[in-house]
Amino acid sequence: MKTQHNPLFAGLLIAAGLLGVLPVTAQAQVTLEKQWETDTTLRVPESVYFDAKRNVLYVSDIEGDGAAKDGQGFISRLSPEGKVLDLEWVKGLNAPKGLGVYRNFLYVADLTEIVVIDIDKGSIVEHVPVEGAIFLNDITVDNKGTVYVSDSRTGKVHQYKNGKVTTLLEGLKGPNGLLALPNAFYVLADGAMFSLEKDNSLKKITAVSKSVDGIEQVKPGEFIVSCWPGEVFYVNASKGTAVKLLDTQAQKLNTADIGYNPQKKIVYIPTFFGNKVVAYVLKGL
Repeated sequence: MKTQHNPLFAGLLIAAGLLGVLPVTAQAQVTLEKQWETDTTLRVPESVYFDAKRNVLYVSDIEGDGAAKDGQGFISRLSPEGKVLDLEWVKGLNAPKGLGVYRNFLYVADLTEIVVIDIDKGSIVEHVPVEGAIFLNDITVDNKGTVYVSDSRTGKVHQYKNGKVTTLLEGLKGPNGLLALPNAFYVLADGAMFSLEKDNSLKKITAVSKSVDGIEQVKPGEFIVSCWPGEVFYVNASKGTAVKLLDTQAQKLNTADIGYNPQKKIVYIPTFFGNKVVAYVLKGL
């Protein structure tokens, strides 16, 4: 029997075939959608940390020289909607940068020492000197309370544990962003993202861009990485890829050490010389 060709039927078959393939081969595009920005009362904001327990944002303000012990730096508190709750919540710091929280304490990378702030009291309770430090930059705290801090000028990563500071890594090129997870540890240095292996060596995951700065995990194996000049990337560690999501270099807005709200998928970006924090919703994950 001769089968009559039906173009419409053939078209439907092709369309159905394509539909069957698309969910397997296509992926939603990851994007950043701007939600709000603060006013410009912040003073050279370098790092943002989202405290989920207290539903508040902490911001480190350098204010003076980024490499000077001038006592002009301070920590601000913001609402999750970007309202400045307390501009100079804790004062008297020296070019404060990276932030980390463990239990009731906020840890601050403060040039040559780790400053410990009692969150409930809103006051400094300890200064922890890091021997030989020149430019402490980012901080991360693991789930056991060990504090890690990078020194971008000496090429080292230090750890503070049981009241003692020791050196974890050295010989790095411009280390900055750090991220301690329960089963992994990541370092940003030399324009790239690395994972710390069991033998204490670093494995390169992917090149990103110059002046890598902040890192946050958004899904297992997936990260948002900021680069100080004004770029933000989505990094897929398993694929070893970095896709640019944001570029504000033309607007002369920096993208320093980012914060992240995993429940609402909001990325908080401090703009450094832009003197504001900008919030973006992460879409496509």
